[in-house]
Amino acid sequence: MSGINLTSEYAKTAEEAINDKSKDLRSISLKIHEKPELAFKETFAHDLLVKYLKDEGFEVKPSAYGIETAFVAEFSSKGGEGKVVSFNSEYDALPGIGHACGHNLIAISGVAAAIAIKAVFEKHQIPGKVKLFGTPAEEGGGGKILMIKEGAYDDVDVSLMVHPSPFDGSFYSYFAVTSFKIEYFGKNAHAAGLPWEGINALDAMILAYNNIGLLRQQIKPTDRIHGIITNGGEAPNVIPDYTSADFIIRSKTIDELNSLKSRVYNCFIAAGKATGCTEENGTKDPKITPKAKYFDVNTNIPLGERYEEHLKKFKIDFKPRVEQTDIVLGSTDQGNVTYLVPGIHSLYDIKPPKGSANHTIGFTDVAKTEFAHEATLIASKGIALTALDFLIDDEFAKQVKDAFNGGLSWKDLM
Repeated sequence: MSGINLTSEYAKTAEEAINDKSKDLRSISLKIHEKPELAFKETFAHDLLVKYLKDEGFEVKPSAYGIETAFVAEFSSKGGEGKVVSFNSEYDALPGIGHACGHNLIAISGVAAAIAIKAVFEKHQIPGKVKLFGTPAEEGGGGKILMIKEGAYDDVDVSLMVHPSPFDGSFYSYFAVTSFKIEYFGKNAHAAGLPWEGINALDAMILAYNNIGLLRQQIKPTDRIHGIITNGGEAPNVIPDYTSADFIIRSKTIDELNSLKSRVYNCFIAAGKATGCTEENGTKDPKITPKAKYFDVNTNIPLGERYEEHLKKFKIDFKPRVEQTDIVLGSTDQGNVTYLVPGIHSLYDIKPPKGSANHTIGFTDVAKTEFAHEATLIASKGIALTALDFLIDDEFAKQVKDAFNGGLSWKDLM
């Protein structure tokens, strides 16, 4: 039996709740857009959202999970019995270009969906719980990964979120990604007078960079390796005794990423051995410091299909699933969440100008338009109605759980 038919009256309540809060949500979105904050420094957005959710009757814990700018807001019906659905609000910006990924819109999408479920709980008295996570530092800091480690999603049955883009759909692919800092340690010497006394850390870095350039000939078209040298020495007449770089590796799946990572690491290790550069402890390997590791998005097919089914009534068209899957976009720490619990990271189109996709200044501008706001409300209804189906339709909930092929522990996701 279709959950959509079962929930027609509930769906009306959910949609009306979002419509009623449109003005409030627009104000919140614009305030966050006007005051962009970088990863783990989103105090304005955090405080703004926390206050609003408290005023709306949610039980809110600010600075949650040991992160100053994370929060969790929840509302229970019938003592919290039943299933637990969750949404995410992101609100960090990008250096120099502000909300060029539209996180001001993602912030209100989570709020809107949570308000919709709360309204259904209050009016129709169905059992369950809704949780809204305020997830900082998606742009490279891995806020959700740290929250996973602290148990944020332990009692959650599904995690649903949407993201503005130039596309509509639930099944686009996302790169698994890992980043790391690489450091070489050599020995200073006068570059003109006694160069033979030096061990050139810059030689090691350049050799490693060239090794990776050659490696790119034998990697998959969906693999990516990119990096910058952050310290190449202090003066041209001094043999550098220290160099550093930041690198990022991406692959279509986490298994492919792990395989590629070992090959990339070998490029750095070989360069260190060839030049005699050592780590601080005297080993012959460079110092490699891993940073956040984002998994690919393990999209739950029943959840993704149901989201698209709901949005079709708003005249949203979608490419076939197989065509969406062939397109690989960026990376997100929601990927890690989708390997822990069934989830989606659906895209919705806010009509950016041609050539102004995510992470461009053109996208920053369009993220504050009235059209983008209205598109966000429609997408928010999509995840709210999908969550509602999960709450009341046991057959659909079973389909979601049966289709889930993750179930990793937090240690696997770090």
